[in-house]
Amino acid sequence: FRSAGGGEEAMPTNLLRRKPDQPTSAQKPAENDDRGQPRFVRLTVGRRHVILRLLETRTADLVWRALPLFSIAETWGESIHFETPLRTGRERGARLNVRPGDVCFWSEDERVVLAWGPTPISRPDEIRLMRPCNIWAETVGDPGVLSGVTPGEKVSLERAKAPAPAKA
Repeated sequence: FRSAGGGEEAMPTNLLRRKPDQPTSAQKPAENDDRGQPRFVRLTVGRRHVILRLLETRTADLVWRALPLFSIAETWGESIHFETPLRTGRERGARLNVRPGDVCFWSEDERVVLAWGPTPISRPDEIRLMRPCNIWAETVGDPGVLSGVTPGEKVSLERAKAPAPAKA
């Protein structure tokens, strides 16, 4: 269609179209694409921190490209969660029950969730989340170091180097 100035402009519906040679955001390689190499993130909550090892998932790639991220911690049973500006759909491997130290993304609420013990809706011997979540990382070491976190503490997620091997 033509604007009042006579020049051609794209119709709003053209925003939904793309040429076949233009990759979608899901197809674009990340800058400094490290896939295949172990990737680590430092999760800091107040004065506590844990190192996370990213898994090979689309959600992990999304988080990696967006780093650093900052937020405010909230607690729910023996877990923490915090908002992010990220949006992604639920992956096929999304799970409702997780293992201690699994780092999850709750796509419906755009939150990162890390549980190390039962939540208020868990049954005996399980860690149950609110809804199925994408598992995108796992803690290196004991996630229980976050057990003293109080709501309102500052959270940061930043790229990190591989942790030093444990001494024997």
